[in-house]
Amino acid sequence: MRLIYVLFILFCPSIFTLANGADAIIVVANTQDKSIQLNRQQVRNLFMGGALPYDLRAVALPPENQTRVLFNTKVVGLTESRIQSYWAQMRFTGRKKAPKEIESEQLVLEYLKNNQGAIGYLPAGITLPKELTVVYQIH
Repeated sequence: MRLIYVLFILFCPSIFTLANGADAIIVVANTQDKSIQLNRQQVRNLFMGGALPYDLRAVALPPENQTRVLFNTKVVGLTESRIQSYWAQMRFTGRKKAPKEIESEQLVLEYLKNNQGAIGYLPAGITLPKELTVVYQIH
């Protein structure tokens, strides 16, 4: 029984990071207006192709990324398969385009820094350059 417990701890660290509050996420934008604050529904709409009163272009992490899984769970409220199905339908009908996918948190940070109007989500503990503004926090 002890061996099973040790194996569980070694191979399931994500369960423990969720339990200790390490799952906070920030939504960050490169925008001239540093006063922009979004609510959960606005962030969801933005990442699901909905309209917003701001000219922001969303970028996302790849489906297997833990930060994306947390974002989808806490903000979008859909599983990855449901989100993929939604975007397949939108592509097929030509109505909307999924957010650009960027390989890692560090590359998202660089992309946001270098692209005015870009918005993305990152782990809350990441250090942000002065060009970026936190527009929403997920705890």
